[in-house]
Amino acid sequence: MCGIVGYVGHREAWPLIFEGLQRLEYRGYDSAGIAVVDSAGQFHLRKTVGKVNGLALNHNQAMPQGTIGLGHTRWATHGKPSYANAHPHTDCGGHVAVVHNGIVENFLELKRRLLDAGHSFKSETDTEVITHLIEEGLDQGFSFEDAFLRMGGLLKGSQAITATYTEEPGKLCVLRLGHAGGIVVAHRNGEGIVGSDLPAVLPLIRDGSKAGQVAFLDAGEMAAVTREGVDYRDLEGNRLDKELRDVSQDEMVIDKGGYRHFMLKEMMEQPQAVTSALRNRVDFQAGRIDLPELPFSQQEIQQFQRVVLIGCGTSLHAAQVGRHMMERLGGIPAEAESASEFRYRDPLIDQRTLVVSIAQSGETADTVAAMQIVAEKGGRLITICNVEGSQSTRLAEATLYTHSGVEIGVASTKTFISALTVLSLLGAYLGQARGFLTPEATRAVVDDLARCPRLIGEILADTARYEKLAQRFYKYENFLFLGRGVNAPIALEGALKLKEVSYIHAEGYPAGEMKHGPIALIDRGMATLALAPRDSLYDKMVNNILEVKARDGVVLALMTEGDDDLASQVDEALYIPEATELLVPLLSVVPLQLLAYHIALLRDCDVDQPRNLAKTVTVE
Repeated sequence: MCGIVGYVGHREAWPLIFEGLQRLEYRGYDSAGIAVVDSAGQFHLRKTVGKVNGLALNHNQAMPQGTIGLGHTRWATHGKPSYANAHPHTDCGGHVAVVHNGIVENFLELKRRLLDAGHSFKSETDTEVITHLIEEGLDQGFSFEDAFLRMGGLLKGSQAITATYTEEPGKLCVLRLGHAGGIVVAHRNGEGIVGSDLPAVLPLIRDGSKAGQVAFLDAGEMAAVTREGVDYRDLEGNRLDKELRDVSQDEMVIDKGGYRHFMLKEMMEQPQAVTSALRNRVDFQAGRIDLPELPFSQQEIQQFQRVVLIGCGTSLHAAQVGRHMMERLGGIPAEAESASEFRYRDPLIDQRTLVVSIAQSGETADTVAAMQIVAEKGGRLITICNVEGSQSTRLAEATLYTHSGVEIGVASTKTFISALTVLSLLGAYLGQARGFLTPEATRAVVDDLARCPRLIGEILADTARYEKLAQRFYKYENFLFLGRGVNAPIALEGALKLKEVSYIHAEGYPAGEMKHGPIALIDRGMATLALAPRDSLYDKMVNNILEVKARDGVVLALMTEGDDDLASQVDEALYIPEATELLVPLLSVVPLQLLAYHIALLRDCDVDQPRNLAKTVTVE
């Protein structure tokens, strides 16, 4: 959520910042703005409510001139989306401009003090206190950098802040406090650029076939970026030596690849995503699984008494599937919990507890905070993540990267499949080490996973069925998703995808809970999607379906290919190839993604940037 771009160099800043903001649109936002400093030391501000394209200049408008500036896409927290609340924000004198991600938890206290001191405010945002705090420091004789650091010491909460000051031209100050969204810094050939994610800095670091180098700010770090270079400091003002990281070509390729939407492209990439997650971790010939990233000895693994899996949103659903993997394959008690709840209780964690955090970006505020609690309590902590160098990867003892490639669509698709793949590997790996899985059982897991990319490819090969079903169901305003066992979390994920991209009210339930309340909602105006593959709970699911049909409910069932008997009992059917129970969750979610996508298209929804949503939730 929210996006930051800042540039200083010898080129015109406006088009570079505008392009950077466009590249951050996937994060979710409701307004945008750019401020450029001209050669006379004056700000040129332009803001819009809605899409970044609202900042585009028409043929009657001259481009604001200046070689330093900053821009922002805002996801509203304090104050509704409006011109006044859009960033950048300036101080009383119009000399300081600020863009900001995060929540200033003590902003009311600070605002009251600043108002009493004579400062005037133009917006409802918490961000504006930052501009006046910098102004206050400057009025007290501090340099821009020191006033910026002083401001950081007065704020409570997690923040990512970028500012520039007209009286010290040619300098951007950037600060990260706590665990707000990331800040990446790049400098090259007399130009500096900062952003809240890698796509924002690509206009500077791309150079033909070459990749560039970047630095990621950790909590409590500041960067002063000028044409001459970048100085890094901590909150006490001490200089830091930051390690630069190479940016791979894969991270630089973020186009749609000929598809209509990023979401469709990323769904179609799921066979490759599974393959990438398996690469260098499975010996297909020997039938063994090896996770060299993990630091645990066999003795340590045998001493683990339980596994706790945490995540938010789609990652929580992956954790819930992972719980089954840990118990069925690893032979170890497991539980799954929302990181946003886990962080606010006093969990019983010790060295015999393995905690697995799951995140796409590795920057989700609740998950990062939960990981810190685990580390403080002495638990063993690993993360499953898609982004190298993210906060989750720095907090964990080890990272199992999903290797999915960049995912732009806000609704996670291929990263979910990849996380399930890695969780399957982790469960089987623990089972190997604990002696729970025999070599023959491990071989069966390996063979199953080897088939998975092909089976997903078969599901994706023909989307006409999903387009036809979407025509029937897109006008429904209520959906009930039902599943049992390992498919119950897939029902939750299917409901989440539908509500995310189509704005249809959808609820996912374990099918056994239907009679404990939700059955009261069943009528012809409620569509029910039942996950009923041929597995150990198939008969139970059939009974649930018949209960819905007995109440005039409309049922769309997801079934195993060839299940003609059940097909005759339901209104519509979707199919997955025949597969073992280990693979069923990875296969079942794909038709649910495709159905949600095609329904959203018919409802004229923005599938890549759904309203009110953000790719990475970096504040509570």
